[in-house]
Amino acid sequence: MAEYINIKGQNIEVVASDPANPTQGQIWYNSTSNTLKGLGVTTAGAWATGNNMNTARGTLGGAGTQTAGLAFGGDDGPGANIPATEEYNGSAWTSNPTGLNTARRALAGCGTQTAGLAFGGYTTVDVGATEEYDGSTWASNPTGLSTVRRFLAGCGTQTAALAIGGGPPFTGATEEYDGSTWTAGGSLATARASSGGAGIQTAGLCIGGENPSPSALTEEYDGSTWTAGGNLNTSRRVLAAAGTQTEALAFGGNTTVVQSATEEYDGSTWTSVNSMSTARSGLGGDGTQPTALAFGGIISGTPSAATEEWTVGLGIQTITVS
Repeated sequence: MAEYINIKGQNIEVVASDPANPTQGQIWYNSTSNTLKGLGVTTAGAWATGNNMNTARGTLGGAGTQTAGLAFGGDDGPGANIPATEEYNGSAWTSNPTGLNTARRALAGCGTQTAGLAFGGYTTVDVGATEEYDGSTWASNPTGLSTVRRFLAGCGTQTAALAIGGGPPFTGATEEYDGSTWTAGGSLATARASSGGAGIQTAGLCIGGENPSPSALTEEYDGSTWTAGGNLNTSRRVLAAAGTQTEALAFGGNTTVVQSATEEYDGSTWTSVNSMSTARSGLGGDGTQPTALAFGGIISGTPSAATEEWTVGLGIQTITVS
């Protein structure tokens, strides 16, 4: 049998405790735990705590990436709608004194930190209001959604967006935005509200939701038609999502209790992965499957300012030596 020294030209290092800053490919033997360890690339991701938002809120909208995120709208728990907009730079949130023109909760959003889109939601009535963000100011588009609704899902960009489902009553209505006008697209096979949205206008995802019970359903959009995808492992509503149609992340939400569950989608199957530190529903989300951002939400009726960052990267793989 070939020995490690003959393969690598050096012996395995024996240490009493793991190295503080190992490098990729490094292997060592921990004499305290009697284990052989190495640092390698894993597919496992983990949530890390980020700095809190300035304004705690739930049922808010989100857009952007983990290092350039955007949060807007929502509610403060007792029922007051919040117009406030905040920007995330990868470490801290900064409040923009210019908030949404229409303060609302249960809205949807998409796009980027400098080209964001907010649409739908609830004031004292359901609204179809659409607003565009340029990195400093929100501008109202006089042409709103054809179907006014709250708890809808959204995905895409400021000039090519999807508005998906919502209610009441529960609807499967889908609308496509071209930067100026909303037009009808293909309807969901299963009408529902409180879903997560991910992807782009021609390759979108509608994830989970309710009608009226929490749902595990996933549907995929090809630019004209919705078709069934793989079911979530945990049925839930008012969850958040990030990523693309073939590489998505779903997190948080509510069944009969608030959830911290996180799942990854590969275009056909959902896999349960490490949960969030803070279970919550009605949270915002943005980013990609490898680098997502979770922020705000509701915990037992109380709005949260918590922020968490999801990252897939290097991890220590351990082999136990008998």
